[in-house]
Amino acid sequence: MKKKAVVLFGLGLDGKDGHKRITKGEDFLIYGGSKETHEHMVEKAQEFKEAVKETGKQLGELSPMEYRGIIEKLGESNLNWLCPED
Repeated sequence: MKKKAVVLFGLGLDGKDGHKRITKGEDFLIYGGSKETHEHMVEKAQEFKEAVKETGKQLGELSPMEYRGIIEKLGESNLNWLCPED
């Protein structure tokens, strides 16, 4: 399977305190949100990264089904995550 260039991107829309929150990881970028929302997105991105590592694959090698499975494993709603389709 050919590796795709994929990064997790989180966008928080509830930041009203004037702070510009940006957190970059090896394969994720989290932008915006309130302090609580931003921290939650960073935590979930890190958990997602660990779950991907457990598969023995890299993020760009996951099938849509594997991607959704990790989302469910993390207890997250599919409504909050967009899955890259083939």
